[in-house]
Amino acid sequence: MSFDQDLQSIQEMRNALTKAHEAQKVFATFTQQDVDRIVKQVADAAFRESKRLADMAVEETGMGIAVHKKIKNEVSSRDVYESIKNEKTIGIIHCDHALKVTEIAYPFGVVAAIIPTTNPTSTAIYKTLISLKSGNGIVASPHPRATNCTIEALKICNEAAIEAGAPQGLIGWISKPTIEATQLLMNHKLTNVILATGGVGLVRAAYSSGKPAYGVGPGNVPAYIEKTANVANAVKNIVDSKTFDNGTICASEQAIVVDQNVKEMTIREFKKNKAYFVEGEEKVRMEKIISPVIGQLNPNIVGHSAVEIAKMAGINVPADTRVIIAEEDRLEKSAPFSIEKLSPILALYTAPTQNRAKEICLGLLNLGGRGHSLSIHTNDEQIAEEYAQIMPVSRIMVNTLSSIGAVGATTGLKPSFTLGCGSYGGNITGDNISARHLINIKRLAYVTKEVLLPQESERPKDSLSNEGDHVENVVSKVLESMKIEREPIDVKEIKFLVQKVVSELQR
Repeated sequence: MSFDQDLQSIQEMRNALTKAHEAQKVFATFTQQDVDRIVKQVADAAFRESKRLADMAVEETGMGIAVHKKIKNEVSSRDVYESIKNEKTIGIIHCDHALKVTEIAYPFGVVAAIIPTTNPTSTAIYKTLISLKSGNGIVASPHPRATNCTIEALKICNEAAIEAGAPQGLIGWISKPTIEATQLLMNHKLTNVILATGGVGLVRAAYSSGKPAYGVGPGNVPAYIEKTANVANAVKNIVDSKTFDNGTICASEQAIVVDQNVKEMTIREFKKNKAYFVEGEEKVRMEKIISPVIGQLNPNIVGHSAVEIAKMAGINVPADTRVIIAEEDRLEKSAPFSIEKLSPILALYTAPTQNRAKEICLGLLNLGGRGHSLSIHTNDEQIAEEYAQIMPVSRIMVNTLSSIGAVGATTGLKPSFTLGCGSYGGNITGDNISARHLINIKRLAYVTKEVLLPQESERPKDSLSNEGDHVENVVSKVLESMKIEREPIDVKEIKFLVQKVVSELQR
């Protein structure tokens, strides 16, 4: 008897979540030393398999470059591990003796991890490591076009974790992922937090799930070559960055903004670095292959080489071409070179003034990269700091490869494969997401100062007798004023008398 794939996928997801939920309850009793031992063994196992996993990813997805994916796998295992290995994430993590406050970490529970097709194995390794380090279980949903390599990465992590003492079921996955199963995974009652890496629609679904979620926005990264820059180094960095894994990292440069007075030098350097410039009819052909529908990227070019993409567009380019560039002046989604391209294709904008350079950078970010990243090449620290102040991005890379600099490979940023875009991009954080984002913190607070609260005023002990005397005096005055002697009177007169006494007391 055969079952519908959606039903199979949904049931598998439910089973994986149940197992992860039960395993995580056991894992939550582990010490920091236990957790750290498991995390190290997982990182070491993934690092050893970096090359094999890279080869599998390229073969299955048809995207990227194997030797570059190997580097990604190494960063996601070794570098991520090195960045989190000394962090306290279990139990008491900090004591402030002066304030008498103790911070105690506790995990979310089970992490729903959505894995993209562009970085399938490296993202799976990274999300597993930060989930385990923070005491959580994890259930991953691979991209349908990268299922085999993603699951293989997860299996390597799982086997290493169990060998190191982790409970069975702590790491789970959906082997036949569907959109419906992924949606239900994010909404399931046993899911406690979501790590969503993927398209805009997926991230919005994560945020609308009602669960805590870390998602990211698109990156339409401008690379500004300012007039004081070392142009040769800047161009080399941009080309190396843009061709790294064929541009599949969302932090890779999408457009160059160059000061007018260094433009000619910049173009010469790009040509030295095997860039092919298109114009006229060739530019039109490239535009059609980049974005057949206005504002939408053609997924068939993602992660492919410049030569392959040129062939798709019917353009003959030298066999050693590394990037394709077109000069552009439009800042709109109907200009395909101005959007995020996730491939070795760049737009080149010329800025006659400093103000125009800022306008172009801002315009590019407003097309779809707000909150993500910006790259700047300059020897003027004041310019770099000015851009850091005014640009609506979460990270600014200076004089380096934007793609791998943003994920922490060439900079001091936290090694990460989920880059938050902050409030600029509608995200809860602009951080490079790591283990510390997957813990909660409760606080034990002792008294440090005494406070005297004002109390309701109390009457003196003799106040009642004094008040009685006062009433007697008032009654006497009222009787005297009414010319009534102390003798029995009728009820009406008594009521009137009382009213007069009260009136006097309230003065």
